[in-house]
Amino acid sequence: MSSLSQLRSAPSEQAGKSTLWRAIKADRPSAAGAGRPGRSILTFLTFALSRTAGPLEDTNAALQRGDYATAYALARPLADRGIAVAQLVLGVMHGGGHGVPRDDAEAANWHRRAADQGCPEAQTILGLMYAKGHGVSQNDAKAAKWFRKAADQDHAAAQSNLGLMYAEGQGVAQNDAEAAKWFRKAADKGLVEAQTILGLMYVKGQGVAQNYVLAHMWFNLAAAQGGAGALANRDLLARMMTPAQIAEAHRLAHERTTK
Repeated sequence: MSSLSQLRSAPSEQAGKSTLWRAIKADRPSAAGAGRPGRSILTFLTFALSRTAGPLEDTNAALQRGDYATAYALARPLADRGIAVAQLVLGVMHGGGHGVPRDDAEAANWHRRAADQGCPEAQTILGLMYAKGHGVSQNDAKAAKWFRKAADQDHAAAQSNLGLMYAEGQGVAQNDAEAAKWFRKAADKGLVEAQTILGLMYVKGQGVAQNYVLAHMWFNLAAAQGGAGALANRDLLARMMTPAQIAEAHRLAHERTTK
């Protein structure tokens, strides 16, 4: 097996399966970490709430101390009044069973209400729910629609997810160049998954002109953030590169991290 054939886009890649679309079904794509019990709900909601002062400050404080029941009680009347970030909070809490019983349908209801008001985090999560059929009927076209709405607002996770849809032709016409465009937007914002996949696209010349230097650069940037798959890919790719190419790749990566 050649070094090139060993490169991977996910540690669990298996021959004969679609790695990119399997990523969505396996909950690998990015949703800003929302709705996953015990992982990043506090970080995700704290970030969303940081953009909204006033009445949601008490909700934020309750989340900070892990008092989800109080956070829900404070957010619910605000959500009923139409405050989008409060609706997002309820969606995440219902989706993860934080302070309330887990209820995907109710989570989808609140995310849709926030998404309809233009909340990019809610739009991204709702896209994932449609992609996976959680709380709603599975519908790739609606997943792509919501990812695009958030991606157009410069939301990195949505941009990467939309790239996945184009790469696999799920909900949209398959288009490698369009996939690369969206992965690049997310990669430029530092999203590890997008950087890793974009690196692979440069290795294979998929949607972009083949370029080992840029592939190495993207793998290196992802590896620097802890991307184990990207680290393995970078080291495998380096075996097929000249010292001058590797030096140029490192120079480009350094430029990006010092801007």
